[in-house]
Amino acid sequence: MVQIAGGTFRMGSDDPRFHDSQPVHRVTLAGFWMDKYPVTNAQFDRFVAATGYKTVAERPLDPKEFPGVPLDKLVPGAVVFTPPDHAVRLDDVTQWWSYVPKADWRHPEGPTSDLKGRESHPVVQVAYEDAAAYAKWAGKRLPTEAEWEFAARGGLDQKPFVWGNTFAPGGKQMANTFNGDFPYKNTQADGFARTSPVGSFPANAFGLYDMAGNVWQWCSDWYRPDYFSQSPEKNPKGPEDSLDPDEPGVLKRVQKGGSFLCCEAYCARYMPGGRGKGDINTGSSHIGFRCVKDVSP
Repeated sequence: MVQIAGGTFRMGSDDPRFHDSQPVHRVTLAGFWMDKYPVTNAQFDRFVAATGYKTVAERPLDPKEFPGVPLDKLVPGAVVFTPPDHAVRLDDVTQWWSYVPKADWRHPEGPTSDLKGRESHPVVQVAYEDAAAYAKWAGKRLPTEAEWEFAARGGLDQKPFVWGNTFAPGGKQMANTFNGDFPYKNTQADGFARTSPVGSFPANAFGLYDMAGNVWQWCSDWYRPDYFSQSPEKNPKGPEDSLDPDEPGVLKRVQKGGSFLCCEAYCARYMPGGRGKGDINTGSSHIGFRCVKDVSP
């Protein structure tokens, strides 16, 4: 882990695409420790071996929660990126996301996939509950959104990227993001079609890796688009409840950092001020996490 000294920074973004990241506001945090990398498949495997834990995607589905669905269709699984072979409208995510039966953290793209050669890749297909369970077992916790963004910025005040002002300085790829025409044509200019081994790209100024791209990372805050207008300055922990006007009945937590699917034309939330949001009961093939720990008094 890396010790992050406490401090004050300007949180959020003035980017007009990120309406829920406004207003930019002053935040002061106590110090904490943060994992140098996202939690890997190998680390999560040790947790499962020690505890027998079953992730949300591996558990039987309750017929009461899916009235009218035939029992033979109630197969555990998860959401997987399934790129089309042609250009599609970017306002319909069902064009590139599919529910795949028996997809889970051991089989990220479905039952015929596995983790061979991906031991050092970040674990994916973890719901919020799964990430929190690992953190508790490890004697840690999930970061608040403010902690995550402060750490990601690495002392760079309101820079658009965790490394500075330019996405690819001197043509150098700084993170695992989508290159090409999303979602159907990935040039893999960064060397990867999906996740990459943690630490494949340069660390930020605090010595943290994968704070942009690769996988989205769960934070402990409930998601509300209006929270920044009412957030306290000192050690904010997020709102008391969740509200996403687009899906008011779905409980969501904040996700940060973007993923291998983010690009300038779609998402672009690999910027530290960008915010993601996720159904707490759903993982996907581009969502992972890292942990933090309080500094002992």
